[in-house]
Formats: sequence, C-alpha cells, structure tokens
Amino acid sequence: MKIDANTPEDYINQVPEQRREALKKLRQVINKNLPEGFEEGIIYNMIGYFVPHSVYPDGYHCDPKIPLPFMSFASQKNSVNLYHSGIYAKKELHDWFVQEYSKHSSRKLDMGKSCIRFKKMDAIPFELIGQLTRKMSSEEWIEIYESAIKK
Repeated sequence: MKIDANTPEDYINQVPEQRREALKKLRQVINKNLPEGFEEGIIYNMIGYFVPHSVYPDGYHCDPKIPLPFMSFASQKNSVNLYHSGIYAKKELHDWFVQEYSKHSSRKLDMGKSCIRFKKMDAIPFELIGQLTRKMSSEEWIEIYESAIKK
C-alpha cells in the first residue's frame, strides 16, 4: 500500500478509515516521547522520525540529501508496521523490547530485524512504544550509526 503524502496528517488521512485512529494515537505517542534532536516528517513514503541536517549535516550515507533515519511507521496491506533502527543496531534494546512485549500484549510478537508488525489495531502496545521511543537519544543513535558505517 503506497501512500503519496507530503505531511504526516496527509498520510493518515489517506489510510483506510479503520486504521486512522490507531495511526493518530501511534503518532501522538511517538511525538510525546521523542527525545530532542529528532524531527518528524515524511521519509520513504512513511511517517518518519530522523536526525535533521541541522543536527547531523552529513545525512544518510546512502543518500546524503536525506536526513539520518531513525524510526518510522506505515500502513501496509495486512498490518501497521513500526520500523526502529535502534532495535536493529543495539542488541540490548532489541532484547529489552522482546522481553517487555509480552507484558504489554497478549498477542504473539511479529517482528523482523527492525520491523514490528501489528495486524490488529486494538492490540498495538502504545505504552511500550512510548517507552521504546524514549530509550535512545539522537546522540546515541548518531554514535551507533557512525560506528556501523565506518567499519
């Protein structure tokens, strides 16, 4: 499901109606818990959170015109997917999330390397996502990112 939007509000307005409230709440939870140094916008046709060029002028190594991506979410065909680069890059954060998930949801965790899939909108663990959002500062993300690309 490709959505062509210029703003997060525009993105949410284009998703199927049965997902809008969940996406609004997800966005609200992330924005409420987002550490300083990150900004929200549309990146890769998703609602994304990134380190802007004003904080990290080098941008993303794959395309320096793009700010450094950190996390995002999207409405896909069969699920809402949350992508979090920190979960992929920092084993301790991944392990924490996997352990905490069962305390916040009765559903089985459906997760890839950095992607968490939610097939039922009423089963999104918003409180846990808020905690996850707070777990990594922009400075820590830049440090992890730079150590990975300079290898």
